[in-house]
Amino acid sequence: MTNDKEKELTFEEAMEQLEEIVEKLEEGDVPLEKAIDYFQEGMKLSKLCGEKLTNVQDKMTKILSEENELETFEIEED
Repeated sequence: MTNDKEKELTFEEAMEQLEEIVEKLEEGDVPLEKAIDYFQEGMKLSKLCGEKLTNVQDKMTKILSEENELETFEIEED
């Protein structure tokens, strides 16, 4: 069920949560078991962010490819 919730997060929300986890881990006084939980959650968020970035990259590549096809039309100036 946690997986569905993570997929609903925006990129910005996932990054914010990831930054919070990093801050907690950097403090250093986190019990080992909790640190492992934070690390696992951070890895899930990192993967989610990576997937979102890949998706955006794919969309941009498609848009740019379509743009290049449209650019073959040139207006001739007199």
